Amino acid sequence: MNDAPTNAPVLVTGGTGTLGRHVLPRLRAAGRQLRVLSRTIHPSADGVEYVLGDLLRDEGVAPALDGVHTVLHLAGGPKGDDRAAVNLMRTAARAGVRHLVHISVVGAGRVPIGYFEAKHGAERAVSESGVPWTTLRAAQFHDLVFTVVQKLGALPIVPDPKVIRFQPVDSRDVADRLVDLVQGAPSGLVPEIAGPRVYTMADLVRSYLAARGRRRPFLPVPVPGAAGRAYRDGDNLSVDGATVGTRSWEEFLAEKLR
Repeated sequence: MNDAPTNAPVLVTGGTGTLGRHVLPRLRAAGRQLRVLSRTIHPSADGVEYVLGDLLRDEGVAPALDGVHTVLHLAGGPKGDDRAAVNLMRTAARAGVRHLVHISVVGAGRVPIGYFEAKHGAERAVSESGVPWTTLRAAQFHDLVFTVVQKLGALPIVPDPKVIRFQPVDSRDVADRLVDLVQGAPSGLVPEIAGPRVYTMADLVRSYLAARGRRRPFLPVPVPGAAGRAYRDGDNLSVDGATVGTRSWEEFLAEKLR
């Protein structure tokens, strides 16, 4: 078990995002006091204190960490995650944080695309900081996949990059796992978490179109270079021993379009 005092607040970065909205009530139900680092002002209530700060600009991080023994680092974006992690970990080390739990992405260090490379850089910042840590790599969330297929399904002709496959996972399953990790001891790189099935991009778009009662033609498109090779080899998919989420894409889609 985590030996940090249970009355000390857990600092959550990215607490207002998709994953944070699932994690916060679960941690509160577990009896944890929460402090959320946010770039915008939110009223504090129900055991959740919101504090202003910006990881990329390295603003407000030190005050947010005052009295904190455990950090759950969920904040992320299309770029800059490595720089944000460096800023967070430098300050966390100075503050004497005893456990930092970090969410990363399946494929970090394996797929040669900027997003995955930044995530891998963030992992290195965490592991090299001197702060005891746990990192969980998760597959793409159903929520993100839905946004992508919704946009593709609106096109008159849907591009079909046949080599790209996904193993989407429900963000609620990831939230459940993260709460367990926050309550436990630092464990380093733990088994990845992904959904119960692998799909091509076309599979996902067709399931969305079918659920909406629509049809579209598909046009095969190549994915060249090193990125294409990585996707053909399944480098963005989970490895043996991964934790498998319980909620399928089909269940999520039916719930979303209900």
